[in-house]
Amino acid sequence: MSQPSCTRPGCPGSYGPEGYCEECGNRQAPMPSPQVSSPPAQHPGQYQGAPVTPQQRPATGAVPPQQHPGQPYPPQAVPSPPQRAGQPMSQPVGSPVSVPSGALSTTGLPMTGSQPLSQATRGTQPFTSTTRSRLGGGMKDIPPVPIRNPSEAVLRDPQVPEHKRYCGQCSKPVGRRGPDGQPGRVQGFCPHCRNRFSFAPSLQPGDMVVSRYEILGAMAHGGLGWIYLARDQNIGDDVAERWVVLKGLIDTSDPDAIEAAIAERRFLAALDHPNIVQIYDFVRHPDPRTNEPLNYIVMEYVPGRSLRDLRRAATDETGSPAPMPLSQVLTYAAEILPAMGYLHQQGLLYCDFKPDNIIHVESWLKLIDLGAVRRIDDTESAVFGTPGYAVSDDEIINHGPSITSDLYTVARSMAVLAFEFHGFSTEFRNQLPSPHNEPLLARYESFHRFLARATHPAPAQRFPTAEEMREQLIGVKQEVLSVESQQPQGTTSVMFTPEQRTFGVPAASTGAFNELNGPDIANALPIPLVDGDDANAGFLATLSATDPLELLHALKNAPSESPEVRLRRVRTNLAYGNLRAAAMNLDQYAGTKEGTADWRITWWRGVIALLQERYADARGAFDWLYSHLPGEIAPTLGLAASCELSGDVSTALGIYTRIWQTDRRYLSAAFGQARLLARTGNTGRAIEVLDSVPHSSNQFTTAQVTAVALLLAPGAAAHIDMLRDAAARITRLDLPADRRHLFAARILLACLNRVSTDGPQPGATVLKHELEEKSLRLGLEQTYRELARTTPGQAERIAYIDQANDIRPWTVT
Repeated sequence: MSQPSCTRPGCPGSYGPEGYCEECGNRQAPMPSPQVSSPPAQHPGQYQGAPVTPQQRPATGAVPPQQHPGQPYPPQAVPSPPQRAGQPMSQPVGSPVSVPSGALSTTGLPMTGSQPLSQATRGTQPFTSTTRSRLGGGMKDIPPVPIRNPSEAVLRDPQVPEHKRYCGQCSKPVGRRGPDGQPGRVQGFCPHCRNRFSFAPSLQPGDMVVSRYEILGAMAHGGLGWIYLARDQNIGDDVAERWVVLKGLIDTSDPDAIEAAIAERRFLAALDHPNIVQIYDFVRHPDPRTNEPLNYIVMEYVPGRSLRDLRRAATDETGSPAPMPLSQVLTYAAEILPAMGYLHQQGLLYCDFKPDNIIHVESWLKLIDLGAVRRIDDTESAVFGTPGYAVSDDEIINHGPSITSDLYTVARSMAVLAFEFHGFSTEFRNQLPSPHNEPLLARYESFHRFLARATHPAPAQRFPTAEEMREQLIGVKQEVLSVESQQPQGTTSVMFTPEQRTFGVPAASTGAFNELNGPDIANALPIPLVDGDDANAGFLATLSATDPLELLHALKNAPSESPEVRLRRVRTNLAYGNLRAAAMNLDQYAGTKEGTADWRITWWRGVIALLQERYADARGAFDWLYSHLPGEIAPTLGLAASCELSGDVSTALGIYTRIWQTDRRYLSAAFGQARLLARTGNTGRAIEVLDSVPHSSNQFTTAQVTAVALLLAPGAAAHIDMLRDAAARITRLDLPADRRHLFAARILLACLNRVSTDGPQPGATVLKHELEEKSLRLGLEQTYRELARTTPGQAERIAYIDQANDIRPWTVT
């Protein structure tokens, strides 16, 4: 049976069995666009968690189209790993079960010698198009980058800098300046291995490639060769032209480069994602110097600027060079991670992610330069990466490239864009700077923990998927935006419920702060959502029993012992007050295959530690969870409370502040912040926090009453303006009569004390009483008699009447 002829004009070749032209590499027919699927009465020590229904998978949302090349660093080829290493990495299992006190560093990451902590990929899984993922999404807040005139993209004098010239065969320096200062050769033979090298563009302006692509000039020198801008003569007219990019090889004598380019022809043309550069064609054209055939990829031209160029052009408000705003860096990463996830779902690894390879044009991003892309199961071809962005050579040799090593490069790129990362390719090639040396990491602890997890030395400790990494990144971004804008951005978690209730609420009658205790906090914290993909999610949703014993009996009838059934048994035993049984349930689950990778085990161990008032252990658990899920508020809320109960007021105050600054729905954080501010003598700031509780909140009145109580505190009551403020607040509140009169009495009595010391203030009033002794005494008498009328107890009524008689001014009868 004859093979069909190639449909590309002028090509004499025919399509082979794989569907590609054996001459030019053109596809026989467009393949269907691969779709990105969506990832899917209390006694002490008793837990009373609310039931949680299975999380529903939201509908897949469309990814907006987004948009070349800058001057990328030449990647470094790494020898192919052992046969096993190129396979998808099996995740080493650690134990998230117990987190002993002191086993965590200040970043919450395990210290050398501590018990290994699992990658914890199980639990409620994030999805790419969740409500939360839409929050803060898009690039609407980033100034658009104008479309670049194609002629501006062409280099006037295309040269490879001497310090970037290396032999393609032995990787040793070539073409360098000699002792006499003469410029190094652009073409020649390697003095070490005698391999021919050439760093001169093989195509010149005006050259025609396969009688179709007219070369405008060289744009950049990438890791695998020169990149050219060309005009497609077959498409376009006098009104519009189609500009394309041709990417050639770095050196025809480099077998790895040749193999990589040929491999590109077989799978890159099938890629179809709005954030990935489109491959149009594969062509072969003779080198004008040697007449040897060279292979070229014909790609979409993206007329924007690389993130590397934008980073170099970034300035602060004074016009001085500066890193990019952190929120902008986070937005860039959130926009490009779906493209990385798409490649991974297609069984591919990008390998050489860096700011050079991301183009911003108008309001879109585009991932370009697919020269280092390889299949996940490839164990033969060379691995390309750029020092400073790529994982260590040891990891590549021992484990091979993986999804986690791909995501590592994204995080390293974020660091380079976000702060002055001096020595990122040398001293800090495989580590992050300390927050003590980098203020941005100190200011944004969640961002630091995000980077620390994404670039963890152990692959199993990193984010396992681009979707999960993006989910946490969005949470970090909301926090950063809240700080930058001084406006809470809010969050929507797909892993936790909201707070079950508010803990640390002051007494409604007096506004006095109550002492915290572990059981109250344990019963108030959010709860991990049920994984809707669990085999028994439907069964659990049908359970109607509320009595713990009945529910435990019902769980015996579960179709199987799935993770959600095991965890529901843990929660039910906690509700029954049987902490020992709950701990045994967790131990049993931790010993299963699923349990070794479920972060929720650590969550429930933290809850049990709170119930048992083991606050150091609770702190260790929530600290680890914060590092593991740096974009989630729930672990940080548990961490703040544990720190407060452990006596670390400073850390607790910082976390409460960060939570409340980000999301106004976490009222426990508001009261926690106000409580600790008041405790440390910052009454004014505590009142500001209480005033920020929304009027729509069911705790608004309590917050205002607490503010009044702080205004009436001995130190504050020394100022008459504070007393007038307290009076105005009481007047505005819709309080029961007895509470209103009680606060009025406290305000008037404090005013009387001030007047007795400082003298009257003619014309000034408080609660309609002039600030002079007689008027205030009459007001107090009236208020005490009102209290006597509204007080049910006889002894209290008599006491109020006695106070009224004692306080009334002397009168002449």
